[in-house]
This record gives sequence, C-alpha cells and structure tokens, in this order.
Amino acid sequence: MRISDLLAIGELRLRLLTGDPATEFTGVHITDLPEPGRYLSGGELVLTGMMWRTSPDDSARFVAALVEAGVAALGAGQAWLGHVPADVVAACAAAGLTLIEVPTETSFRTVAELVVPRLSGDVRDALGRHRRLLAAVAEGAALPELFALTAAELGVTGSVVSASGQVIVGAIEDPVRPARAYLTASRLPCLVGEHTIFGVGRGHRAAGWVLACDGDLLDRPDLGYELADCVAVERSRMEEGRRVERRLAAQLVTAALAEAGQAELDAGLRTCGLDAAEPYAIVNVTVLPAGRPGEPDPAGRTGGPDPAGGTDAAELGGQVVEELLGREVVAAVRPDGAVALVPLRGSTVSGVAERLRAGVEVLSALPGTRVCVGLSGALTGAAAVKGGTGEAGHARRLAEARGGGVVTSDEIYTHALLLATTPGDVRRSFADRLLAPLLDYDGRHQSELVRTLSTFLDCAGSWNACAERMHVHVNTVRYRIRRVEELTGRDLSTMTDRVDFFLALRAG
Repeated sequence: MRISDLLAIGELRLRLLTGDPATEFTGVHITDLPEPGRYLSGGELVLTGMMWRTSPDDSARFVAALVEAGVAALGAGQAWLGHVPADVVAACAAAGLTLIEVPTETSFRTVAELVVPRLSGDVRDALGRHRRLLAAVAEGAALPELFALTAAELGVTGSVVSASGQVIVGAIEDPVRPARAYLTASRLPCLVGEHTIFGVGRGHRAAGWVLACDGDLLDRPDLGYELADCVAVERSRMEEGRRVERRLAAQLVTAALAEAGQAELDAGLRTCGLDAAEPYAIVNVTVLPAGRPGEPDPAGRTGGPDPAGGTDAAELGGQVVEELLGREVVAAVRPDGAVALVPLRGSTVSGVAERLRAGVEVLSALPGTRVCVGLSGALTGAAAVKGGTGEAGHARRLAEARGGGVVTSDEIYTHALLLATTPGDVRRSFADRLLAPLLDYDGRHQSELVRTLSTFLDCAGSWNACAERMHVHVNTVRYRIRRVEELTGRDLSTMTDRVDFFLALRAG
C-alpha cells in the first residue's frame, strides 16, 4: 500500500508534511516508546502520539531509530501535543523519512484497520497490545498499574528497582542483587540467578532503573525490551512534573543564600511541602569520576549505552539523591552540587544517614564512579536553610576528599574539615616540607621514624603506650622521637609542633 492511497481517503483527513507520497509500506506499527527500533522489521508505517518527546532533541533520536530500522513512513498524531512540532518535521526531512499528520479526530485504530486485514495474526495481536498500552498511558495510569498491565500483556513477571537497590514497583526478595548486576554488567540483558536484567531507558547507570524479569529471557529479549521501554515512557512522564518541583526547591535555596526576607523563605518552604515547624535535614550530593580527589580523570564507562549520558556531577547528584531517599524528595541542582531538603517525619538524621550509606555502598560497585554525600544536622524553619546548605556542602567536600561516601555534620567540625577545604597542592606542600627529612632518613636507613611519630601522636605523647603498641622497648621510642626532633628542628614536647606534625601526617 502507498502513502498516497491513505491520503486519498477523505474521511481520515491525513496530510503529507514531508517526503514522497509514493512511498510504499507493508504494515502498521503503533508506538510511543522512545527507542522502538528493536520491535521494527522494516517497511512499516509507524503511528505515534509523540509521548516520547520531552524536548526537541528527542525528535532526531526517534527518527534516526526509525530510519535505522528501515521504516517506510511516520504518522504523527496531534492528540497529545495538539500539533506536529517543527523539530519532528525537520528531523524527518533531514533523514528522508516520509511524514504524515494524523489529526486529533482520526484514531490510530481507524488508520490501522485499513491495513490490518493484510497482516499476519501475530502482527494483529501486537497492534492490539500497543493500542491497549497506549490507551493506559494516555489515561494517566500510574506506574504500578501500567507495569502490571504491560507484564500481563507480554506474559512476563518481574520488578523494577533503582540502581541503589530500592524497589520501584513489584516485589523482589533481594533487590540489591539485580542492582549490583546492572551496575557491573559489561552487556545487558544478562542472567542473574533466576532473573534476566534489563536497563530502563538511557543515562548514567548511577541514577538508572533496573528491570528484573522472572526467569531466563535471553532467548526472548524482545519481551524484556518492550516492558523496559514501557516503564521508560512512564518514568519520562514522571520526570516532567519533577522539573517544576526542582525549580521551586532551587528558588528556595537561592533565596536563603541571598538572605531573603522571612515571609519569602516561609512561602518557599511551603512550596517544597514543609511546614515552618517541621524538622528536616539538607543533603548535598555530587557524582564524580573515580580517582584522586582534585585531579581530572576520565568519566567511568560501562558496557552498553553511555552510562554518563552527558550529565554533569551536580545534575546527576540530584537524580541519585532522589532515588536514594525516595522520589518524594526533590533536589535543587546547583553548580556546587545537588541540594535536597529531606523531611524527617518520624525519622532522624542518623536514620537518613543509614539509608544514604546503604544506597551509596551499592552504587560503589559501579566502576569509575564515586558518590559524594554531605548531610546536615536536624533543622527547623526556613531561616535554617542557609546554614544547613553550608553545613551539608562542607560535609560533601570532605566526602570528596575521602574519595566518596557519606559524611554527616557531626564529622566536619574537626581537623578533617580544615584539611578538606584546603587546596590539595597546599596540603601536599605543607606535608612535604615537614616530613621530607624523616621520609628521606627512613628510605636510606630502613628505619621507622614516620611510623613511630604517627603512633606517638596517636598515643597522646605517651612513651609507654607507644612502645607497647609498636612492640618495642620504651628507650627505642625515646631515641626515635629525639631523632625526629634533630632532623626537623621541632620540639615534640610543645603542643604547637605536635599539632603541625599531626596535620602533616594527614595532609599528605
């Protein structure tokens, strides 16, 4: 059948937007999946409601997938957006793909029924399934409902979990196992125990979702792909609403740092779902490439789709903290890290810290990536946002200095905060200048002056305690400490010199 044949049917009111009306097609495929290529065999007229389109950049990606699959033409429906965006037309024109406009009053079912009699039974079944799934999405079905419907249509059971091991939908006994498998797999899908693991959508794996299908589907991966893509469509729709919430959170943090008036701050707090007297904590998160803190190194990569997805450290940190603490928590993305206000609501700061540590420990399995989290103490009222943001930021920088992990406000008011906020070259220069004579002496004489000094300071300057810990005679400790003083010109009986050595040992 030719596109011109469809255009000639007056009651359909189809309109050619770009391409050749003489284009022939051999079937009809209805989809709103963002990556439908794996379900296409070539020669189809693809009908789409464009629910996959969240930004103009999506159009070129979608059209490229159709062209790669050998699709004959694309029919874009007006029902969802009210029009066919210019970027869709431009993408089709650039790719040489014939594009027709399907008006709101013309259903895809009507168009498909003109072609379905010529199709095989399997294809008719697939079209019916797609119609039912798209109807559920259009009617606003929640993720659990959509997941259950899709799984039933495909004859597949399973669960969706986050990369940090949180259950999104379904029931699974050990969600951490598929999460770790997803983070470390060189290729997906893969079989892990009694589950086949698929990735949901694209982007950095640290913020990804994992589809764990029951049983071995490696010989029928199309079922898992289709279910994963349906979940990805719903996740994209959920993200649309969260963009507004993130802007509101960002406005509150910005106003607090600018010391706005109390009334403005109170209003901002309410828009973030918090009452003035409700306790909360602030989390600051970045996700960085693994390596020595302060030194550039390439972004981590795993097999399959690009795990980085072009996402910067702060934006990715926002996505990760929302997954770690539940999607009711919204992060404001700032240049120095994502900032999230976390209602305590029956929990405690230590409870939040435990949840963060458990999730970050799972994410540590992802090669080439370190998650750095700072957590403030308990706060109340909008006026505390500024101090809490600074507190969480200091804690996050200390986490970065440690190579990742979770740091709470209880840990930052020590020498560790001083070292974490001092430039790395300054710390190394300070340590080298003070310890170089000792390191050089140890290297030439195979002695243990640096180790003895460290142990001596850890024992608060006690000769006997140091000797006992090192399993040497007390006179040996006295001799070594005296040698340290001779080589450095310092006096370890004074607090000032002891502090200098203590910091130098931890700054290198």
